[in-house]
Amino acid sequence: MVSKIKKTIFTETFPVIFVIRNNITLKNTDLHKQALFFTIINYVGTAIGIISSLFIYPLNFAFSGTVKFIDTISQLLFPIMVLGASHALIKFYPSLGNEKRKQLFNYSLISISVISVLVLVFIVTSNFIFDYVYIDYIYIAFPIAIALAYIELFRKQAQDIQKLALPTFYEKIIPKIILPGVFLLLLYNFLSEKPALLIYMTSYILVFILIGIYIFRHFKPGFKYNFKSLFTQLSKKDYYNYSLYSFAGSLGSLLAFRIDGLFIFNLLSEEANGIYGNGATMAATLQVPAVGLFALYAPLISEYITSGNIAGLKVKYKETARLLFFTGACLLSCIYLGLDDLFSLLPAKQALKETLPIIYILSFSVLINMGTGFNTEIISYSKYYRFNMVTIVLLIFLNVGLNILFIYKTNLGIAGVAYATLISMTIFNVAKLWFIYKKFGLLPFDKDFLKLAGVFLISGIGLYLLPDISSNLLNLIYKTGLSLLINVTVIYKLRLVYQVNVWIDKALKIIKLK
Repeated sequence: MVSKIKKTIFTETFPVIFVIRNNITLKNTDLHKQALFFTIINYVGTAIGIISSLFIYPLNFAFSGTVKFIDTISQLLFPIMVLGASHALIKFYPSLGNEKRKQLFNYSLISISVISVLVLVFIVTSNFIFDYVYIDYIYIAFPIAIALAYIELFRKQAQDIQKLALPTFYEKIIPKIILPGVFLLLLYNFLSEKPALLIYMTSYILVFILIGIYIFRHFKPGFKYNFKSLFTQLSKKDYYNYSLYSFAGSLGSLLAFRIDGLFIFNLLSEEANGIYGNGATMAATLQVPAVGLFALYAPLISEYITSGNIAGLKVKYKETARLLFFTGACLLSCIYLGLDDLFSLLPAKQALKETLPIIYILSFSVLINMGTGFNTEIISYSKYYRFNMVTIVLLIFLNVGLNILFIYKTNLGIAGVAYATLISMTIFNVAKLWFIYKKFGLLPFDKDFLKLAGVFLISGIGLYLLPDISSNLLNLIYKTGLSLLINVTVIYKLRLVYQVNVWIDKALKIIKLK
């Protein structure tokens, strides 16, 4: 009986372990395991990142800022190499037979290789003309970008065959273990900067090789590189249109979301980039549940759109938005109420407190993104996918303009960059919500969502006004503890989030049985 209840908890409540059937046959047991492992791996990776951000990276924000700059460059290069092929793999996979799926995968491999060579030629030629002072960092970023391009393709293929757990482990864990290790070797003078960066670069190449071996073990595309028959079944025009729009959306999205790293590194300093990057890393921990949910839902959303099951999509759209908002708001409440006290207890407290404004601002931005649900995915897998380009262009202009405005016209420094991101992201999400409502009649909000937001707002203000205790540790425990207790209890009693009630009810049954 107990094992049956435990199984029900996993299949009905964990945000990345929903099993949805809509003209799709899935092996439930395998999917449950993959989803559970995916969740655990993401949280382990997040935990490693948080520990490193709290105890290691603040010891040398300058080197941390350099690594963030290299990451930014590689994140901007790899969508060019992929050129939308990974998104096209998800989009056209359901409509192809097994043999054509293999051909599509092989075609994507070839295109990434060719484009990568062209990108390298462009970088070398551009450096001869402009002689960029940080060109060495770009040459380190280039192999990382190639690795990321193939990892992206392999990850999409892993989603299609429901084998996402181990690739996620390689991608999320290996670099996050190697970077802190390299950081410590640098701090204790066992390595200089350049060898440290080269080791970090090698970690991504290792991830690429390991994921490639895993994918080819479970998916054998063969070595057929004649693609004429592929494009007799799949319209070449449709493929390239979708790929190019997806590429533009991905690149634009990264420009919009990563532009801060370029501005801060080049216009402020390496150290400022490190401080901002550290704060952004900790703020990003809020979106771990969303990352897992969106990754596993992508093929299913595509199927909902393709089959025209808007009623089913509407239910999940609202359900997941409430769940993600609840999760994000719980974490955000703890951040606002307890992070200052937590930092006061740590050895690098002075350095960490410099990141507090960044964490507060960007965490709120992440919450807005989570609370609006999978609106990007709905647009991407519909016939209106071109609209993503409109919102991305809007976001780029907003973010670039606001970054320049806040850096040059205010004294806010990196906090101004964070405000630029918050404002841009809010407008970005509002534009997508408006479009989905106009085209599909869908909104992720309802009365329960508004009540949910009201509960967190009222409890947050009330707890913030409570008197502080002189001990940072006790203050941290009592304020964050009260926040979780009050919010979860009220939301459970009001039945505002279905999965929360299911989880608590089943947990109570297990306790009674024991």
